[in-house]
Amino acid sequence: MPALAVADALRTSGARVVFIGGDRAEAELVPRAGFEFRRIEVEGLDRSNPLRALRALAKSVTATFTAWKMIGKMRPAAVLGGGGYVAGPVGAAAVLRRVPLVLTEADSHFGLTNRLLAPFASKVCLAFHLDGRVGDRYIVTGRPIPLQAHDPSEARKRFGLSDGDRVIVVVGGSLGARSINEAALEAFAEDPQLKVIHAAGERDLASLEARPRGSGYQLFGYIDSFSEALLAADLVVSRAGGSVFEIAAAGRPAILVPYPHAAADHQAGNARWMEQAGAAIVLADDQLSGERLASEVGRLLADPEQLAQMANASASIARPDATAAVEAALRAAGAGR
Repeated sequence: MPALAVADALRTSGARVVFIGGDRAEAELVPRAGFEFRRIEVEGLDRSNPLRALRALAKSVTATFTAWKMIGKMRPAAVLGGGGYVAGPVGAAAVLRRVPLVLTEADSHFGLTNRLLAPFASKVCLAFHLDGRVGDRYIVTGRPIPLQAHDPSEARKRFGLSDGDRVIVVVGGSLGARSINEAALEAFAEDPQLKVIHAAGERDLASLEARPRGSGYQLFGYIDSFSEALLAADLVVSRAGGSVFEIAAAGRPAILVPYPHAAADHQAGNARWMEQAGAAIVLADDQLSGERLASEVGRLLADPEQLAQMANASASIARPDATAAVEAALRAAGAGR
């Protein structure tokens, strides 16, 4: 999603943008957004299984050669690495082709791919200040996010809601979060006082749709107009991945439940960023239940002053210029080609 935000800005200003990716979410989202998409076969490094790790390394070598040929044909001015394992072979191919490389790190932990490629990059754009990542090569830009909606009333109309409704948005990431899904349904499915917009992810959607819920509980697999959903909310319940930057951009208070198995526990770091600003309350995944979630939501909704303070704190830490900053770094890196 950060790469798509930067790509939109580049396309608007006349650049041709081509994505190289694998077979995960990008294979669907990128063509849907109208960008060229070239596929390579690559997988993440399994550090607990030596045989799978060797297979992943072999695929990475092949993928690097494939990306090297693609970059040679396209002759790009610069290459942007999104931080995931797919960016490894493409970034390595850019280095071998002597094409300027710019990296982005969207979380509070510097990932393995970026650690390997950073010494060869023209710039590394960080979402957060990270210890030890200093010098001219590193700049803190925030995390690029898609264009945001700005009219709360129109956003509520988009979901059939009125200005007087009390609205909770529940989201667990692109795949969904089973613990949040279960707790949200238990807490809010039949609460007549609340309106709920729940992005549950596609994995569990069918089983969740079979569960009883009131007419005010809207259940989705994926919400295309995510910024409108956030803008419609009085309070957001979410994992603490990259969505924390979109929550802040919308100026919304949040209850965050970090994914406990994220690499280097980076979601806990993301959540602390909002918590320390006064914009969020953090619940541990193993402490989450329908009863606990209902209690926390009820307490916050009953205290409009605290909710307003959290909303103001959320807006204060937003980085609306992040997309423009990464685009500028990429254009500067490729200016000589």
